[in-house]
Amino acid sequence: MKVSLLSRGWAMVQSGLIVLGLCALLWASAPSLAQTGTLFSSKATASNSATNALLSSPAHVVNTEQVQAELLVHAPQGVQAGQTFWLGLQIEHQPQWHTYWQNPGDSGLPTRLQWQLPAGLQAGDIAWPLPKKIPIGTLANYGYDGRLLLVVPVTVAAAFQFPVTGGLPLQLQAEWLVCRQECIPQEGRFSLNLTSSAAQTPHATLFATAQKLRPQTLPQRQEGGSWVSGGQTTVSDDGQQLRLRVHGLPPSWRGQTLSTFPATTNVVHNAAVQGKDWTQHWQGSVWNAAIPVSPERGDSPKTMRWVIAMGQESSPKAPAYEIHTPVLGTWPALAQATPAEISPALARALAENARAAQAPLPTSQATTALGLTLAILGALVGGLLLNLMPCVFPVLAIKVLGLTHADSSQAQHRSAGLAYTTGLVASFMLLGGLMLALRAAGEQLGWGFQLQSPPVVAALALLFTLLGLNLAGVFEFGQILPSSLATLQSRHPTVNAALSGALSVAVASPCTAPFMGASLGLAIALPVWQALLVFAAMGLGMALPYLAASWWPGIARTLPRPGAWMVTFRQAMAFPMFATVIWLLWVLGQQTGIDGASGLLALLLTVAWLAWALGLQGPTRWLMVGLGLALLLWLGSNWLPLALREAPAVSTASSNDKSPTGQPQWQAWSDADMQAHLAAGRRVFVDFTAAWCVTCQYNKKTTLADPQVLSDFAARQVVLMRADWTRRDPAITQALTALGRSGVPVYALYAPGQAPVLLSELPSVDEVQAALQKLPPSQ
Repeated sequence: MKVSLLSRGWAMVQSGLIVLGLCALLWASAPSLAQTGTLFSSKATASNSATNALLSSPAHVVNTEQVQAELLVHAPQGVQAGQTFWLGLQIEHQPQWHTYWQNPGDSGLPTRLQWQLPAGLQAGDIAWPLPKKIPIGTLANYGYDGRLLLVVPVTVAAAFQFPVTGGLPLQLQAEWLVCRQECIPQEGRFSLNLTSSAAQTPHATLFATAQKLRPQTLPQRQEGGSWVSGGQTTVSDDGQQLRLRVHGLPPSWRGQTLSTFPATTNVVHNAAVQGKDWTQHWQGSVWNAAIPVSPERGDSPKTMRWVIAMGQESSPKAPAYEIHTPVLGTWPALAQATPAEISPALARALAENARAAQAPLPTSQATTALGLTLAILGALVGGLLLNLMPCVFPVLAIKVLGLTHADSSQAQHRSAGLAYTTGLVASFMLLGGLMLALRAAGEQLGWGFQLQSPPVVAALALLFTLLGLNLAGVFEFGQILPSSLATLQSRHPTVNAALSGALSVAVASPCTAPFMGASLGLAIALPVWQALLVFAAMGLGMALPYLAASWWPGIARTLPRPGAWMVTFRQAMAFPMFATVIWLLWVLGQQTGIDGASGLLALLLTVAWLAWALGLQGPTRWLMVGLGLALLLWLGSNWLPLALREAPAVSTASSNDKSPTGQPQWQAWSDADMQAHLAAGRRVFVDFTAAWCVTCQYNKKTTLADPQVLSDFAARQVVLMRADWTRRDPAITQALTALGRSGVPVYALYAPGQAPVLLSELPSVDEVQAALQKLPPSQ
C-alpha cells in the first residue's frame, strides 16, 4: 500500500535530517563549550550570592565571581581587658566592579556588618575610608573598587577574661551590593576563632593603610589670636544651592582644588561635575564652595556632614577630613515624599538574602527530597500537558498516524512505544544537560535557548520543509536513494521510533506548559544529577499518552481503522509542517531582519525544487537537478550568511503593541527602568516573551490584548513592559532566574514593597483581573 512507502520516506527524513538539526544546535553552541574544559563544574548550581562560596574556602573567606571578601583581625596589644583591637572586612573587587560608601549616592547600598561577638566585646561603627565618585550616565555614586578594608574597633570590657579552652569565636554577617552596569546583592557569613589572647599583627600594614585613608576630625588651628575649625552650610534663597564655608584646613591645602563628599544622604546633586556644575574658591584660609541641591532632595537636615580631601572626586588623595556644619537658611518644602533609601526590589532581595543567611548552611535531607519530589511531579505533569501545546501538534499528529499501521504486530507497537519514549527522555536530558553545561560555563541561558541561535532556527526550517514536502507527496525517498538505504527503515524501526522522539523534543522545546515553569526553575538550582531527573520526568510525561497507546491495545483500537483515508490524512499533515516553517521564518526575521528571512525562504524554495527534480525520470531529472544545485550554491554563498547573522536589536515596543488610540501600551523592559518605576511608586506588569514561543504569541493576541484587561491595567496605572528573549539576553535570563524560572512565557506583576506575583503560563482574563484586584493602593 502507498502509505507504507510514504512512512518509509518519513522515517528516512527523521534519520537524516534530525541529525542535521542537532548538529546545527551543537555547532551553534560549540564556541561556549570550547571555552570550558569541563561541562559540569561547581558553577552549575552556583548563584551570585556570596553564600555559594567554594566549599574549600576557609570560614573567614567568601568568594563570588565579583569579589573576594575576607575577615581580618589586628590586635597589636592582644585581646586584653580594657584594651581595643580591630576587625576588618577586606573586599577585593574584580576589575570594573565596585561597592559603596556610607552615602552610596544616587543608587546603591552601603555595606552592612552585623557582628556576633562573645560577652565583653563591643563592636563599634565602620571607619569608612575615603571614597571616590563613580559617574554612571546622568547619575553618580560614591564607593570603592580595587582593594578595600572596612575597619571596626572592638572594645574589650574591663572585666573580660579570655576563655581558658575553646578559643574566642568571632562571627560576622556581612551584606554588600556589588555593581558594574548591573548590580548584585550579596552576603557572606564569616568566622574566626582566636586561640590565644596574644598580639595578632599579621595584617598590620593593611590596617595602617586603612587608617591613613580614614577621614580625620578637623583639628582646631590658631589664626589671628583665636582657635578656628569647622564651618557652616547656607541654603540659598531659591533653595537650589548650598554654600559651604570651611575654616581650619591645613595651610598646605590653600589655593589647591579640593573634593567634597556629602556623608548626609538625599540632599546634594551627586552627579554635579566638579569645576562645571559646582565651583570653589579660597578667601585666605577659608575654603568656599557652591554645591547644587538635588532636584529629588528627600531631606531638610539641620546639620550636614562632609568629607573633604585634595584632588579630583574621581581620585581624591589622603589625608581627608570630616566636618559637621550647621545649616543656615530655610529649606523649601519638599516637592514629593521622601524617597526610600533603596529601591523596594533591592530591599526585597536583601531581605531574602538575610532570611537565607539565618537558615542552617547544610540543607536537610527531608527538605532536599521534598523539593526534588515536587520538581519531578511538576515536570511529569508539565510534560503531559505539553502535548496540548500548539507547537507540538505537527509531530504528534504523525505519531497518531504511526499507531494506525495495520502491518505492525502488538510486540512491534510496544517496542516502538518504548523506543519513542527512550528517544524523547534521552533528548530531554541531553538538551537539559547542555543548558546546564553552558550555564556552568558562564552563559546566561534558559529553556528554549537553542532557538535563540539563527543557525538552529534555519536548520529546523529546512527540516520541516522537507518533512512537509515528503508528506505532501512531492518526493519519496525510495525514488532518490539507493535501495539499501531505502529499506533501512524496515530493518531498524526501533531506531526510527527513537529518532521521532528526538524530533518531538526539538519541536516542543520552545514551549513551556503549566507546571513546567516552576520545575525548570528548580532544576537549574539543583545538583546536576537531580536536575537531569527533572528533565527525564518531563520527557516521560510527554511520552506517556503514546506509550500507553502502544502498550495497551484497547487504546489503539479506539483510533480509526486503516484505509484510504490515511493517504489524505498524511497529505493534510503537510500543512501543519508548512505552518511551522512560516513560524520559524518569522522567528528568524525577528533575529536577522527581513533580508535574512527572505534569504532563507529563497533557499527553502530551491531545496523544494531539488526534492521535486530528484523524483523525475530520464534526462529531465538531471537537467532540473543541475539547475537547482547551481542556484542552491549561489544562494548558499550570497544569501545564507544573511540568514545566520543577527541584526541589530530594536525596541520591542513596536506598532503591534499600540493601543487603539495609537499610543504605545508596552515599553521595552530593562531592569533599571523597572526599578525606577517601582521606586516612584508605580506597579509594573512584565511579559517575558520570545518570538519562538508559540504560547507567548497566543497569549499576546488573546488575554494580553483583551480590551477589558488593558482597561484594568490603565485604571490601576500599571506600567506594561515586555522583556523580549528572542535573542540571548543575560539581563532577562537573570530576571527569570530571580523569579525561579528558566523559560518563557512568564508573567510577573510587581508592586513597590511587595514580592512579585507570578501568573500561570496560560493566564485567563479572570486570572489577570484577580491579580490586579489584589494590588495595594498606588503611592
